[in-house]
Amino acid sequence: MCTAITFSAAGYYFGRNLDHEEVYGECVVFVPRAFPLPYKHEKLQTHHYAMIGMAKICDGYPLLYDGVNEYGLAVAALNFPGNAHYGDAREDKLNLAPYELIPKILSSAKTTEEAVALIKNINLVATPYKKDIPLSDLHFLIADKNSSAVAEPLEGGIAVCQNRIGVLTNNPPFPHQIENLKKYLHLSPKDAKGGLAERLNISPNSRGTGAFGLPGDSTSESRFVRAVFTKLNALTPDTEPGSVNQFFHILSAVEQVEGCVRIGDKAVRTQYSCCMNLDTGVYYYKTYSNSKIYAVSMLLEDADKGEIVSYPLLWEEKIHVENQKIQP
Repeated sequence: MCTAITFSAAGYYFGRNLDHEEVYGECVVFVPRAFPLPYKHEKLQTHHYAMIGMAKICDGYPLLYDGVNEYGLAVAALNFPGNAHYGDAREDKLNLAPYELIPKILSSAKTTEEAVALIKNINLVATPYKKDIPLSDLHFLIADKNSSAVAEPLEGGIAVCQNRIGVLTNNPPFPHQIENLKKYLHLSPKDAKGGLAERLNISPNSRGTGAFGLPGDSTSESRFVRAVFTKLNALTPDTEPGSVNQFFHILSAVEQVEGCVRIGDKAVRTQYSCCMNLDTGVYYYKTYSNSKIYAVSMLLEDADKGEIVSYPLLWEEKIHVENQKIQP
């Protein structure tokens, strides 16, 4: 259960909610140009574009969930259970394990167009990182400042769709999500007019009648519709702090409150939300238990060194008491 969006305001932004019932030690990771990227079926990549994103570091390797590179190309992986298909290695393709797709794109492509061209030659192989780390069923949102696309590994290969809306959730596949939007074309941020209200001269009891019927449940289809409606109608601030703040408010419209969705005895929640500025390479985030926004800037790191740099997520909420007395 995840939601990813793009947003244009003072700059161009890309980010997501990661909804899950567990955490795995995720951290913000900066991957410099000289950090060697090994591949299970391909040659070691010793030099590449620098990138920053959220990852679990395993044996010194960053298993990226999402990220942006130094040219402003961003990718996020979202759960795609039951639909993702990974096959066997092929001699005529670039063979990658699913977890290798994000680093491969961010290390090698500058734009969405270049990423799509690269994906056309990629074959995702059913190879886990380790035996005790199972494969995840994934699909991917890819974006730069000018366009976005969705890549979905299906039985016939990786299907790539242009994504003019800049929103992705989980199942069903992206074309079905777009088809489902046709049910909600009447939604509006303005109060409903005409119809029975006008003919019977009856006033509504509340504002917001133009959005009557906007789905509020936690399913992927409903979150997709809600994210599209919220993103398309959200005002666009003209400052960086205002834009980042608004971005997180859009994501909060589809946030998972702990306890409302349960998997056995575990509760799903939005473990973290992130926002990447594609112009500046700043990675903003906040966690479920800490609503303060934190930032890690790619520009403040040494892009030419060979070791990754990681920043553990800050989970503890710190509340500022405005009228607290200063101790002598």
